[in-house]
Amino acid sequence: MRRLLLLAATLIVSCNVASAQSSQPYAGLEHRPIKALSHQQIDDLRAGRGMGLALAAELNGYPGPSHVLELGDRLDLTADQRIQVQRLFDAMKQEAVPLGNKLLEQETELDRLFFTRAVTSESLKAALLAISETQALLRESHLKYHLSTTALLDQSQMQRYAELRGYQRPDSSEGHKHRH
Repeated sequence: MRRLLLLAATLIVSCNVASAQSSQPYAGLEHRPIKALSHQQIDDLRAGRGMGLALAAELNGYPGPSHVLELGDRLDLTADQRIQVQRLFDAMKQEAVPLGNKLLEQETELDRLFFTRAVTSESLKAALLAISETQALLRESHLKYHLSTTALLDQSQMQRYAELRGYQRPDSSEGHKHRH
């Protein structure tokens, strides 16, 4: 009987703790410089990192320049391929960094509109349209370089890339079939 009471008390306390935590999922986020973005997201946007924006390409067999460079030795990239992929990576960064900075400015402005209570239906719509346009351009800047990178690799390198990234087992008929 004593064990049953202890178990019941433990369950009640656990449920109360879980309930309190679930009613405050954003506690502490009000102190972030841009409320809608984590510090990691801000750093990634400033550095031109992909942040998963190119997953549609990556997970469907279109490697990006960053990961191809990281795996260059294991992919047996030729010297010419390395140079070309590096050029693509540099061009991607040159596009992505300014777009990331622009997005940060736009998110800061949206945050300011709400913080100062200056937001209106019209200003909200305008801010969101600007943000969505920049997000689309940023995503395109990452995705198009996946297309360009894929064109530089041969079929065996594509297969090896999928294996190294964990998308396909070596010598497996399962997983993605990449045809480019």
